[in-house]
Amino acid sequence: MRDLRDSRVSFKGLKYYEKFDDFPHALKFLASFPSCMKRYLAFIIVGVVALTALAGSPLLCQTLQPHRLNISADQTTSARDPAKSVHIRGNPDAPVTLEEFGDFECPSCKNVATFLDKAIKEYHPHVRLIFRSFPLAMHQDARDAALAAEAAGLQGRYWEMHDMLFREQAVWSSATDPGLLFDTYAETLGLDLNQFRKDVKSDKVRERLESDQARAKSLGVKVVPTLFIDKRVVEKKDGTPDGVHRLIDEAVKAKTSPSEKK
Repeated sequence: MRDLRDSRVSFKGLKYYEKFDDFPHALKFLASFPSCMKRYLAFIIVGVVALTALAGSPLLCQTLQPHRLNISADQTTSARDPAKSVHIRGNPDAPVTLEEFGDFECPSCKNVATFLDKAIKEYHPHVRLIFRSFPLAMHQDARDAALAAEAAGLQGRYWEMHDMLFREQAVWSSATDPGLLFDTYAETLGLDLNQFRKDVKSDKVRERLESDQARAKSLGVKVVPTLFIDKRVVEKKDGTPDGVHRLIDEAVKAKTSPSEKK
């Protein structure tokens, strides 16, 4: 199994910074630079802080550059029971399950979606992902986006709409009428637009979203993104790329026999 750390995502727009214990020493060192270089000090200092933050930046509370998520059709499935919302990415029979609760209007959820898309590919066939919508009230269009994804799922295009919504998040979340954009995305994905519009407003789609919310409530989920690895919630202290990799590695090791590792 290739080490996913070699292809870790790059973080931008960081909101939280780890403590840099050697920063005062770095400042003294920079202050000793020749006067002709002092005008560049501000840029050098910003670079030092940025590199330090990248080293330990929390995965579950950062924002990523928009990134298109791609995965082949044979690696995606959705629930056959229309009253349920169980969307699986990766090997449906994988021994390790990642269960994510997300909000399509949440920048941090876009971050996690990108990261997990890579993780599923890197750990294939040992890990699968289940995504559940948990739109927050503070995001006025998140529920409609979740309904759009479920409506697309009824036509077998859940993950394609999931990816589209995260990729275009900055566009539709700031639009006056996101619904028009959701229609455009449906057309782009080749969906029957009339059926899509009906399904978005249907009880069937509403029930699928409510099943995700009921699942969240049963697990005590209150914030997004929230990630479980084999029913074990990823705590804040482990919410970094390295922390999540470690937990996945541990879960895969526990579930994979020696013969399967070869």
